[in-house]
Amino acid sequence: MHAEAFDHPPFEDDWADQLGRLSLGWVTARDDQGLVGFVNVIWDGLVHAFVEDTAVAVRARRRGIGVRLIATAREHAAAAGCEWLHVDFEDHLRDFYLGACGFTPTSAGLIRLR
Repeated sequence: MHAEAFDHPPFEDDWADQLGRLSLGWVTARDDQGLVGFVNVIWDGLVHAFVEDTAVAVRARRRGIGVRLIATAREHAAAAGCEWLHVDFEDHLRDFYLGACGFTPTSAGLIRLR
């Protein structure tokens, strides 16, 4: 589903191993046909959590699944003691994250490594 959501070939690495090592947790959504949504939450081990890899299967989009994934991720991060939930995103997702999910715009820095 990640490859479909982000328009790239499937990765060769062990995705489950990465999740286990780097994640605070993850949230999934399923229907009678299987997995339709996923969001990964990573953290700094203290008070900052970060939304990564929010994905909803093409066949399940526009049904509020992504918003519910983020809401559940927010609840779990707060329960883990995090004080902040961060996200970065491409401009075409601005309405989703800032409007539908309730994130506040901030100034942030970024350096492209590759």
